[in-house]
Amino acid sequence: MTMLWRGLYILPLLFVLGNCNFLFPLPRPFDHPSQPGLIFGGRAGHIGGFPFFPIYEENKGGKIEVDHGSDDHVVKSEKVVDGSADKTQEQDNGKVDKVATNFKGEWEMFVENSGVSAMHLILLPKIDQVMMFDATVWKISKLKLPGPPCRIVEGTNEEDCFCHSVLLDIETAQIKPLRLTHDTWCSSGALDVNGRIVSTGGYNNGSDTVRIFDLGPNSEWQEYPGALGNGRWYATQVTLGDGRFMVFGGRNFPTYEFVPAEGQRNAKNQVIDFKFLAETNDPVENNLYPFVYLSTDGNLFIFANNRSILLNPNTHQILHEFPVLPGGARNYPASGSSCLLPITLRPDEKRKLIPAEVLICGGAPHEAFTLADLKRPKVFLPASKDCARLDITKRNGKWKIQTMPSARLMGDSVVLPTGDVLLVNGAKTGSAGWDDARDPNFNPVLYHFRGKGASGSKFTTLNPSKIPRMYHSSSALLPDGKVLIAGSNTNPGYVDDALFPTEVRVEKFSPHYLDPKLKKFSPKIVLDQSANQINYGNTFTVQIQADKVDKKKLQVSIYYPAFTTHGISMNQRLVQLGIVQLDKNVAPNTHNIVLQAPINGNIAPPGYYMLFVNYNGVPCERAMWIQLA
Repeated sequence: MTMLWRGLYILPLLFVLGNCNFLFPLPRPFDHPSQPGLIFGGRAGHIGGFPFFPIYEENKGGKIEVDHGSDDHVVKSEKVVDGSADKTQEQDNGKVDKVATNFKGEWEMFVENSGVSAMHLILLPKIDQVMMFDATVWKISKLKLPGPPCRIVEGTNEEDCFCHSVLLDIETAQIKPLRLTHDTWCSSGALDVNGRIVSTGGYNNGSDTVRIFDLGPNSEWQEYPGALGNGRWYATQVTLGDGRFMVFGGRNFPTYEFVPAEGQRNAKNQVIDFKFLAETNDPVENNLYPFVYLSTDGNLFIFANNRSILLNPNTHQILHEFPVLPGGARNYPASGSSCLLPITLRPDEKRKLIPAEVLICGGAPHEAFTLADLKRPKVFLPASKDCARLDITKRNGKWKIQTMPSARLMGDSVVLPTGDVLLVNGAKTGSAGWDDARDPNFNPVLYHFRGKGASGSKFTTLNPSKIPRMYHSSSALLPDGKVLIAGSNTNPGYVDDALFPTEVRVEKFSPHYLDPKLKKFSPKIVLDQSANQINYGNTFTVQIQADKVDKKKLQVSIYYPAFTTHGISMNQRLVQLGIVQLDKNVAPNTHNIVLQAPINGNIAPPGYYMLFVNYNGVPCERAMWIQLA
């Protein structure tokens, strides 16, 4: 009777508000019988249903104690102290020297009006444009479509002639409006092996939709409603080692499924029940947009609320549960941020298992949304200052928890070419949701992947922006090493007179390594003498121009662009390659770097990557696009 009353109370609010917030879970039976052991779907063009790369299973079990550390002390875990886990990886690839700088970064206004507020954002390969889109439910934006046809609002005869998706050129700032028919509100996405965007889920008529956007000059969104077996609203999409996609969760659906090939549909029996998501559901969720990462052993690390597991995507078996991460909730609407830390390879990689670590920063108390959204007057609890790190390839590790300089929720974790992590955007108090947060966190913070900064801390506070980037902010690493910052909309629609107005300005942030005094260290990649089609396990050559080079100061990394939304950066991945050989002065001030490609797709899934060459900790003038297959 209680559940019935709750449903009757909430249902009209959902229709009136159209709010992307969660109020209470509506009771709904699961109509998706589990089919363990079966694999469905696949990327467009995928042939067959079996993975190309091995998946290793190991479960030593046992209760694992979680220890805490301050900013200046990381607890011992497997005889690891602060920075020693990093030193192990440095030994794998050789210690890389970096030049010191006191430069705290620089902000620049890039676009005054992007047309749409970038709730979702991803950088596209080759064409160097970012795709930004919000939601069709608003029926309005800051940019109208150039002409007919307009979208017919579902269930009405009303026309919506506003643009809800744009391409933004990252050099010229030119904007190209695009049409969307099926609602992308709180959706997910990734790049496929050919560099196309494959987007899944959303709201209403978009919840079970798969969308594909090609890279051609006249491309438009191709939409396939009904392709998914369950609605996927606030779900997470992950790329597997063979290029296929899986999508996890979504409001009222603690399930997952493989994304079907273009034009195909998943039946209900192709949806797999996932009790872990049901078990991690608070009264106000705190487990939407789970953090999902492909580990180097082919298994999936999945974090929801404050718990995490390792899932075999082929057998659908949970192989291991990691220690609970204390200190509150980390997923929507508590909305911490997370990333897979750089994967470091050796010059002649033969290890059966490559170490991989996850970083989770910020979040909010479990009751933060209840107090900010449902209580009157609103109460805005302080966000978390925790930043926790875990080796997901070990079964006896511990969370290493450190304290950030400031609290943060709804932030973004951007992995930089150097391997350091930029923590940016978000607020210091409250929760994700409409008008549910206060105290914008204007200052980005640099998390030092290896060792510490000049102050002796794992964190360095950088120069602030002047624009609040709250709920629905986004970010993207660019080929020149800058970070694009966009979005922020705490309002159900486009509102200019709110405490935090709907934001359509786009900025670029230059991190510490773009100190003008360090420009002399930045190498230049010679594109026509460098390989851009790379095969697994093979060696390949990248040519650079630089006055002089020292192998100890040289580092080469490949970066898989993230699909960012709601503080989650889906599929973001940086792999530091092993340098096999350095041939100096093959021509005046010109040098060849011989590298080994990742040995399989579990380390780096097939697709397009930006390749960066860093010297003295300073990235090259511009990354080059490579395709790994």
